[in-house]
Amino acid sequence: MKKYLLFAFVVVFMGCDKDNFSNNNPYLPNYSFAYNINMSLPQYSNLQFPSNAVYVNAGNTGIRGVFVFNTGSGYVAFDAACPNQALSNCSTMTLDGINVICPCDNVSYSLFSGQAQGMQYPMKQYRVEQLDNFNLRVYN
Repeated sequence: MKKYLLFAFVVVFMGCDKDNFSNNNPYLPNYSFAYNINMSLPQYSNLQFPSNAVYVNAGNTGIRGVFVFNTGSGYVAFDAACPNQALSNCSTMTLDGINVICPCDNVSYSLFSGQAQGMQYPMKQYRVEQLDNFNLRVYN
């Protein structure tokens, strides 16, 4: 009986929402933004295929821009700012296939999970809404 109560407690208070994630990171501020991506445009057309990413650095999109990635089962978006470094002139990550590299410490982060082995903070994740077959909305 105690197992069922524990399970019920976890389901009620933890939830099952896939967009329920924490963006708290002491190195990176929280900015609100929304940016629409039209994947029929040449600069974003790679997103139509699994395991492809694009870097979006338009206006107020994220802190240092945003990496948007097609996982094959959906889309994820992460900030381009190094998550384990204070903001500096070297803290904008660069795209390297299915990973991104922080030039400050040469750490590689996976675009599938936003994680890097042995690092305290994952990449700052943003929400992605697929509006139709060719349009995405990335927002915080």
